[in-house]
Amino acid sequence: MKVEYFIGIVPPEEYLSKIVQFQSKWVKQLGVEPHITLKAQGGLTPDKTWIDKVKRVCENFKRFQVSLGKPRYFGDNILYLSVDSNELHHLHQKIVNEISPSDELIKQYFELDAFVPHLTLGKEHNGVNISSGLSKNQLKEMERTADLELAPYPKFEVSFIRVYELNNKKRRYENFIDISLTN
Repeated sequence: MKVEYFIGIVPPEEYLSKIVQFQSKWVKQLGVEPHITLKAQGGLTPDKTWIDKVKRVCENFKRFQVSLGKPRYFGDNILYLSVDSNELHHLHQKIVNEISPSDELIKQYFELDAFVPHLTLGKEHNGVNISSGLSKNQLKEMERTADLELAPYPKFEVSFIRVYELNNKKRRYENFIDISLTN
């Protein structure tokens, strides 16, 4: 059984509900709650020794502002809300450097220089609807509707980060632990 983790930032509850409601028009069951990816799976090992390193980084990192923005694509098959925040990039770099995954993992998960903060709205899976995968047409429809239903895009303070753990039985990432940033 595969144990996987990743780290994200959760939008404020009210906007989180708005995104879930929006996504549920296309996807029956979400694989994870809407979040801004901060640190992908690479280097987040099952022994959890990295958690103390992440806590240390967060103890020395001040709360900061994040702005969500217009929908964009990775390629033509992943639709996401753009994210603007210099501090988010700094926090990402500090966590990656502290955990120090291999160069291969950094490259595989698009980290450090390749890091693009984002909040995924939907993904295409070979033109067919597999679990949370959408067809190209559904993705285009989602993009057209996003600006109408999700704007105005909020700016909010990040006071904690969330570690997610894969629940293999449910085939879904669930909240594992929240780690506060310093005041």
